[in-house]
Amino acid sequence: MVDIASTSCLWMPSAASRRRLNRPSRAFSARTWSTAQAATRKLAVAAIRANPRSPNRARRNMRPKTYHRGEVCFPTMIQGTEEHAVVLLSGGLDSATVLACARAEGLVCHTLAFRYGQRHSVELEAAAAVSHALGAVEHRVLDIDLSALGGSSLTGSGEVPKGRSELEIGGGIPSTYVPARNTVFLSLGLAWAEVLQARSIHIGVNAVDYSGYPDCRPEFVQAFEAVANLATRLGVEGAGLKVVAPLQRLTKAEIVTLGMRMGVDYSLTRSCYDPGPDGRPCCRCDSCQLRLAGFRQAGLRDPLLDKFGLP
Repeated sequence: MVDIASTSCLWMPSAASRRRLNRPSRAFSARTWSTAQAATRKLAVAAIRANPRSPNRARRNMRPKTYHRGEVCFPTMIQGTEEHAVVLLSGGLDSATVLACARAEGLVCHTLAFRYGQRHSVELEAAAAVSHALGAVEHRVLDIDLSALGGSSLTGSGEVPKGRSELEIGGGIPSTYVPARNTVFLSLGLAWAEVLQARSIHIGVNAVDYSGYPDCRPEFVQAFEAVANLATRLGVEGAGLKVVAPLQRLTKAEIVTLGMRMGVDYSLTRSCYDPGPDGRPCCRCDSCQLRLAGFRQAGLRDPLLDKFGLP
C-alpha cells in the first residue's frame, strides 16, 4: 500500500518493481518525483485558497482519494479541483503509457478509441481493457469509416509490409500510413474536450522510434494545438487547451521503461498491424518489430510473447 501524504509524491512504483527492471534510472526518478510534487503543490494551493481561514484543515482535507491498480497508486483530484483530460487510446503500447502518465498526474481521464475500418480491430478490445485497468472514468469508441476513402494498407488497400529492416522502416512514409488519421482523431478528441471542459488532449505520438508518419512529428502537435485554441470556444473564451504528447522524444525502450515503472500491464496492449484471428502478433510488421526492439533494448521480454507462446 502506497502512503499518500499532502507533502509527498502522488505515486511511486514498489521496490520490487524497480528491482525487476534491473536498470534503475536516477534521472528518471528525479523527474517523476519533481512532476508529482508539483502536482501536489497545486492541490495544496487550491485547497488553502478554498479555506483561507483554516489552512491546516485545508491541508488535511486536500489529500486525494486513491485506489490501487497493481503496484501503482493512481490518485483522483479532490472534489472541486478536478482537472479533466481526453486521452486518445488505441490499445497499443504508446497510448497505454500516455494514459498512465495522465493518471499519475492526477487527471480525471476520459479515453477515446476509434473504429475506423482498421484490419487490426483487436486493438479496440485492448483499449477498453487498458482504460479500465488504468482507471479512466469513461471510455468511448467512435465509428468513422476511413476505409471508405482508402489509401492505406491498414484499412484494406494493399498488404501490410513485413520483414523490413530498421533502415527501411525509418526511410519514408509507408503504406500503413492512414491519410490524416491523427488530424481526424485529434479533431474528434477536441470536440469531446470542449463538451467535457477538459483542459488537455493526450496522444501517444512519437518522433524517435516511429514509422515515418508525418502526423507524429512535434511540428504537427504544436500546429494542431494552435488551431485548437483558435477554432474553439474553449480556446477563445475559456482557459485554453493543450495537446500533450509526452512520448515525442523518447525511444521505444525509454517508453517501455517508463510504463513499467508506472505499473502498466503491457500484456493487455496490442500493437500488431496484421494480427491473427486470436490477436496473435505477426512479429514481422513494422509495429511489431519496433515494439519487440523496444522491450529488448530495455532489457525486458514482451509479455505478449509468453501470452501467445511465442519464442
